[in-house]
Amino acid sequence: MAVLRGLGLDALVARRGVPAEAVEPHDALTGRRLARFPVPSPGRWVFIRRTALLDVLARAMDEAGLPLRTGTPVDSSVPGAVVTAGGERLAAPLVVGADGIRSVLRAGLLTEAGPTFAGQVAWRALVRAPHDPVARIWMAPGRHVVTYPLGEGWTNLVAVREERGWAEEGWHLRDSPDALRAAFADVAPPLAAILARVEETGRWGLFRRPVPLRWHDATRVLVGDAAHPTLPFLAQGANLALEDAWVLAREVGRGGRLDEALARYQAQRRPRVVRAVAAADANARNYHLRGLSRRAAALALTAVGLVAPAAFLRRYAWLHGHDVTAAG
Repeated sequence: MAVLRGLGLDALVARRGVPAEAVEPHDALTGRRLARFPVPSPGRWVFIRRTALLDVLARAMDEAGLPLRTGTPVDSSVPGAVVTAGGERLAAPLVVGADGIRSVLRAGLLTEAGPTFAGQVAWRALVRAPHDPVARIWMAPGRHVVTYPLGEGWTNLVAVREERGWAEEGWHLRDSPDALRAAFADVAPPLAAILARVEETGRWGLFRRPVPLRWHDATRVLVGDAAHPTLPFLAQGANLALEDAWVLAREVGRGGRLDEALARYQAQRRPRVVRAVAAADANARNYHLRGLSRRAAALALTAVGLVAPAAFLRRYAWLHGHDVTAAG
């Protein structure tokens, strides 16, 4: 939101989405709310459908007179250019790869192994269901579900379960809603009622890739998941990418040698994204606790929620309170 505010788009994004009020962890098996943690600054967090956010950004580009070409798959990259699947060579002084964990540009920049399976699979779905302006984390042994509103009557649902392997071709498949419901058949009625509304869903294998030491050469650079993919347990993938874009634009806009600007961008961003990736990994463990660890964590969450609810989110002040538009 800080970056969107810097672009003059925050009010429009807030209207297209739902300003968040709180985070609420729940026991998925009993349905009991363990705590409620209010968002520290109203309007700082917004739940928004990804297509709505992209529409806001695309319209802003159009109003600024910036050309946008879609539907053109890129097959490879070389210094100062990309090559489309149709064989067309598109040259540019700077090529930015914002093309995700399986980045074509990253493959052209680095020699490394591909992504590795994280031992988690995720179902994602949109359902027509009422939902308060809060993010609910429904935790169960080896599994969890996150739900939150997107506006216009839609609720977003992400369900994650630990699995030993991912043997299917690709990383994304269509799946049966009944398979999702079977994986969470023992959850409490409030969550089961949301799952019952799922009409179609996809199933993703979640993958990891290390944050590389170098994200650029003299004319090519990586941003977002192409540089530092993160598991979806901290809700920071799109946020980190927007921050990257702001810092990259600022450093390039200062002039001078391009390779030095790219090095400054990477130096400013790498420590922060490494810390965010590690925090998301930690949540992957904390959401799926079993046995005594699970009971102890539930008691601790309840105690913090009663005694010092603001303390829970203050742990992430380094993340949520950072404003790249005010730095540098």
